[in-house]
Amino acid sequence: MALFRHNRHTDIDPFTDLLFNALLTFTFLFLVALILLNPPARTGIVDPKAEFLITVSWPDGNPNDVDIWVSGPDGKQVSYKQPQAGLMHLDRDDRGMINDVQVVNGVEVRNPLNQEVLTIRGRPAGEYIVNLHYFKTQQGVDPLHSSDSIEVPATVYLAEVNPKMNVLFYHTEVLSKEGDEVTAFRFTITPEGKVTNINQLQKSLVRGEDK
Repeated sequence: MALFRHNRHTDIDPFTDLLFNALLTFTFLFLVALILLNPPARTGIVDPKAEFLITVSWPDGNPNDVDIWVSGPDGKQVSYKQPQAGLMHLDRDDRGMINDVQVVNGVEVRNPLNQEVLTIRGRPAGEYIVNLHYFKTQQGVDPLHSSDSIEVPATVYLAEVNPKMNVLFYHTEVLSKEGDEVTAFRFTITPEGKVTNINQLQKSLVRGEDK
């Protein structure tokens, strides 16, 4: 007489099988979501570390050209003539209307923003001098701004960006005519990396003489 031995582990329970498949599907979707939320780091991307950001901006669409000049502790200067010196970098030289027009697919596209940007990618100790220079007036060149005043209000600010954004100085200077130069501000970085002694004692960098 043959014996029949029942093995409950070989029985197939449709409900259990359905739950198992559902669990597998949920796990797969969860892993896909994690990958999408945390994509692998892309190689070849340079993220320069900036300690300080200096910007000068003037009214959008204004065709006139204002330049930023900065002198560092060692006396070396950064401007459109020399966009890099040590850890100081002129990241954007804005020439008013001149470099704000591009042709895309045969259509002229204008960028009205007027802003120069300079970064300091470290904290070398010493005094920094930040000047504004009214390089060129373009009054009447652009028919949309033919009635503009020759005067250009230029707003400059100094911000500490590491470890968090902190505006240290904010000021607007009115440049009256082509050739005007003004020291917007000076500041000193101590050996400990702190900013101190912000002032507006005037010194010419374009002509290289005290006013």
